Amino acid sequence: GLVSVAAAYDFTNTYMFRGLRQDDTRVIMFPSAEARIDLHDDDDGVTDVALRLGTWNSLNTGAAGATGPSGKIWYESRFYSTLDVTFGGGITAGGSFTTYVSPNNSFSSVKELAFHVVGDDDEAIGGLVLRPHALVAFEFDTAPGFGQADGGQSGGIYLELGVAPGIRESGFGVSFPLKVGLSLDDYYELAGVDHTFGYLSLGAIATVPLGRSTTRGGWGLRGGIEFQSLGNTPEAFNGADQSQLIGTIGLAFSY
Repeated sequence: GLVSVAAAYDFTNTYMFRGLRQDDTRVIMFPSAEARIDLHDDDDGVTDVALRLGTWNSLNTGAAGATGPSGKIWYESRFYSTLDVTFGGGITAGGSFTTYVSPNNSFSSVKELAFHVVGDDDEAIGGLVLRPHALVAFEFDTAPGFGQADGGQSGGIYLELGVAPGIRESGFGVSFPLKVGLSLDDYYELAGVDHTFGYLSLGAIATVPLGRSTTRGGWGLRGGIEFQSLGNTPEAFNGADQSQLIGTIGLAFSY
């Protein structure tokens, strides 16, 4: 149909946002949901235009949540709207508006405008897809110490470049994402100094379908492991540790 939905509930040992540690204590859960509305479908030139509306949340039982100063588990709620345009050859370009808020008042709200390009060719040899991507994100409506991921003096501009080679077959998928996060301007500030390198991420992710998809949708089990090597600012956020190992497992639903 013209509308599809997806939802997931993930568990992780550490919540890192673009290399910046948010919490690594007790149980951390990531419930999320998204609706996709197909606005246009054409085999010539522009093949697809879609609007995506979604929310992503972080529920923390440790220091950033239930056992922290607020005593409340709901650490973060993220709302976004994205317009994607997919061209022939599997190239998708789009723009997003995202607002990051903290229901337990652990951080000031962040507003962000981002633009992305993603490549996805399902006709690759042997089913292998490379899925390269690039993203540029701009923080706005900021003040010193407020409305910024790094809590710095000025709103930042973030650049992410990556690739996720992998194979998808009948709902089963495995990929090995590689990405780097960089500051184009004031995104990784530390003591008033911006550091260009944020983090390097290496990971492995597997998705396994739970039964066959039906007219009522399909379920899947997914899990992964990620290693992050951190730059100066993320290292300071991470208690002077230069790296972080992250494990995630969860359930996903699509209809």
